[in-house]
Amino acid sequence: MSQELIETISGGIATITLNRPESRNSLTPAMMKGLAEALPRLAADPAVRVVVLTGAGRAFCAGGDVKSFAARAGGAAAAVESFEDRVNDLRSRMEMVRWLHEMPKPTLAVIPGPAAGAGLSMALACDMRIAADDAKMTTAFSKVGLSGDFGGSYFLNQLVGAARARQMYFTAEVVKADEALRIGLVNRVVPYEQLEKAAADYAQELLALPTIAVGYMKKNLNTGLRSNLSDVLDSEATNMIRTFETQDHKGAAKAFVEKRAPQFSGR
Repeated sequence: MSQELIETISGGIATITLNRPESRNSLTPAMMKGLAEALPRLAADPAVRVVVLTGAGRAFCAGGDVKSFAARAGGAAAAVESFEDRVNDLRSRMEMVRWLHEMPKPTLAVIPGPAAGAGLSMALACDMRIAADDAKMTTAFSKVGLSGDFGGSYFLNQLVGAARARQMYFTAEVVKADEALRIGLVNRVVPYEQLEKAAADYAQELLALPTIAVGYMKKNLNTGLRSNLSDVLDSEATNMIRTFETQDHKGAAKAFVEKRAPQFSGR
């Protein structure tokens, strides 16, 4: 993995840190390649039960590197590659947000500062978000004449509704942390000085959950975002029976009868 990404795994929690603080962790091809490799691997690793995504320094991620966009616009690279090749290349890079959204374990974005463009999309792809009280969020794309990528138009519609999503995309509105909490963009806001501890505590809360059941909950909820009631009922029935067979359920049922707190192991 590139030094532009730092990956650590400790006690069942995998943390990926975007590590270009000098550029507010704007994305490079190496970072996107590293994320595309790391996320499926962590999703499949039974030792990992929570995945945390954050940024180094005082930013989460400023999105794409606009300086490289400008260089590309003024160069010959775009003329060499076909339109279809460029679309396919971008589409393959955007798979990372699908992994954040769909992997069968909880994902948490820790937002210490600005999240913009594709960076905001990546944060929204996670299941939960905790932000510093001075963090700011913006789609940013209209500022540079672009339409947006990395799933933000999907996630924003779901989280804040069509009207606010359009406002955020069309005007590149900057949303402060307290407003982000009010409209449902983030789950928690804490003072920056407390963010590290609060994020670690949040990750521990997610680690204590029945991981297999949470994975199937995500499947059910994602089915509900794109399907009808009948499809959701089919998904819930199938996944409920699957979770009946887990050690976590059997242990929790026994703990309930014995009037004690369950201990989940993700099996």
